[in-house]
Amino acid sequence: MEEMIGLLKIRVKKGINLAQRDTLSSDPFVIITMGSQKLKTRTVENECNPEWNEELTLAIKNPNEPVNLTVYDKDTFTSHDKMGDAKIDIKPFLEVHKLGLEELPHGTEIKRVLPTRENCLSEESKIVSNNGKIFQDMILVLRNVECGEVEIQLEWIEIPSGRGLW
Repeated sequence: MEEMIGLLKIRVKKGINLAQRDTLSSDPFVIITMGSQKLKTRTVENECNPEWNEELTLAIKNPNEPVNLTVYDKDTFTSHDKMGDAKIDIKPFLEVHKLGLEELPHGTEIKRVLPTRENCLSEESKIVSNNGKIFQDMILVLRNVECGEVEIQLEWIEIPSGRGLW
């Protein structure tokens, strides 16, 4: 069995201009997957700009395994409609965390991650130190859909028994 190296807390903040899948709106929820792990937010009814503000935590065993985010429209009597997906690129975040810069002054910007075709970022994403922790805020452009973005925040949680990122 692979040993866990730490926990990745993903705050799913909100959806922006999500696609309509029902008559006038959608009932969106988010699923985050990594390997066999699958986490889900609550459903926000009748809202194309939902605010979830939910924290989902993944146990990280292999930092090279992809983290995927998918938005669905909840349907009661039929299968849920897919409203787009995005890959969450955690590598720049983990690379910064390996540097051990938690003691930087509050609000210090450590790195900027620019949008590329591979990372689904809609705009520049900043990795910052905040009260002894490192965070990365990002807005992801959803793929395979006509419109929509999801705003999330990453936070790394060390675990005493974990082998760490080194």
